[in-house]
Amino acid sequence: MQKIRHESVAPTRTQHLPSGGEIDAHRHDGHQIIYASRGTIAITTDAGSWVAPATRALWVPAGTVHQHQAHGELDLHLVGLPAAENPLNLATPAVLAVSPLLRELIVAYTQTPQDDGPARRRLRTVMLDQLKAAPEQPLHLPVPTVPLLQDLHDILRADPADNRPLDELGRQLGASSRTLSRHLRTDLGLTYPQWRTQIRLHHALVLLANDTPVTVVALRCGWSSPSTFISVFRRTFGHTPGAPPTT
Repeated sequence: MQKIRHESVAPTRTQHLPSGGEIDAHRHDGHQIIYASRGTIAITTDAGSWVAPATRALWVPAGTVHQHQAHGELDLHLVGLPAAENPLNLATPAVLAVSPLLRELIVAYTQTPQDDGPARRRLRTVMLDQLKAAPEQPLHLPVPTVPLLQDLHDILRADPADNRPLDELGRQLGASSRTLSRHLRTDLGLTYPQWRTQIRLHHALVLLANDTPVTVVALRCGWSSPSTFISVFRRTFGHTPGAPPTT
């Protein structure tokens, strides 16, 4: 059984992680904001996984057991908050949009974690105000609990470009497409196209973080053309896959 590290305080600090680097499963007594100003960060819990490029931050509530993985070279900024202070009123992990202003506030705040002067306290107040206004993004990839969906999940994660229709995949799994669709609605609250798109977008973020060309990413993730992939990506993240984060 994996030992879960417990930290009484969620740390505030900056940290570098090499591509492929991990932080093992742990939990904090306080909340934590996780932001990668470079690279793409993924966190995994028992409920699923969340992936955030440099235009997004992750919210991890107090007590949540989670582990980190770096995709691409990672400049990580961690902001710890007391359990009694929840500016987002969120009890589960979430991905948040990061405006250019919020990006600079998080970076500046985490560079001097030992400073408790008036200027830094004012910086913290503005940062928390900006966090309250940060819209939540639907980028959670839930882990199915139904065995049939777990098998389907394994197929799609192994090859996101698998474009077989659900009835054909169902024949491989010994279930009808109607049964699989019903399980998807009740277990994950998603349709099959929605779920498959989430899986593909998560995989695309990982590939992009490792400098894979956009055309190759589109092909490996199952989109019919680079333009279709770019359109879906822009609709989801607010920018094209080749664009650098706004600074």
